Formats: sequence, C-alpha cells, structure tokens
Amino acid sequence: MDEDVRSGETDDSVYVGNAGTDAVLDRGWLLGHFKDVGDPRHSETVEVKWGVHPKGDERAEWVRGEERTALLVLISGRFRVELPGRDVLLERQGDYVVWGRGVDHSWVAEEESVVLTVRWPSVPGYAVGAGG
Repeated sequence: MDEDVRSGETDDSVYVGNAGTDAVLDRGWLLGHFKDVGDPRHSETVEVKWGVHPKGDERAEWVRGEERTALLVLISGRFRVELPGRDVLLERQGDYVVWGRGVDHSWVAEEESVVLTVRWPSVPGYAVGAGG
C-alpha cells in the first residue's frame, strides 16, 4: 500500500518527510544527535544532511581535527570538496568522496548544487557559521 508523503508526519517509530522541505528546518540536517530524543531521526551514531547550495556558497571555515568519517554524494550541480593537498570535484550525479577521521576539509559549490552527506558518528560541536 503506497503512502502519500506529507512532511512532518510521525508516530513513535516512523517519520515520513521530504528532504527538501525538512532540510530548511535544521540547516539541512535530517538525522543526528541534534534531533529530539524520541524522534525517529535522533541518532548518536550517524548524521544525514540534504545540502542545497547556491552557486558560490562555501563553508565558513575549514573543519579541523575531524573526529568523524564522512561520505558526500552529488545529487545535482558541481561541487568541490577541499582536502589537505587535494581538491575533489564532483560533477556527475552520483560522484562521491569519502574521508576519514583526522582529515580536515572545506567545500565550495561551483554551480547550484544538491549534495547528500552522511557522517558517523554523530558528534556535537561542529556547527560553524552558515555552513555545516
């Protein structure tokens, strides 16, 4: 039986939403430690972000002393991830990059872009400026 998706529908163990709609509520983050305990989107182990970035958008400052592993997948656009000594350009839908603990990073949207980010574990304390 198909279910009509209405953002924000929830019960004790299921949340039905839309990434584009819900992302604007929490700087793009859909799942992680920052969601209320009891919300099915609360997680201490993983974070998921639906990032919508206008052309020229860039991270306010580099993440240093990274404690998480991250996967960033390009949904649309052209997006550059900056790593120490290396830039990775994501330009085809599905292009992705993974980096681990201890790898500093930043990013810039070379075109209007949508990216899906998965980070683990979910660690408080990384919010910087308007980026994430």
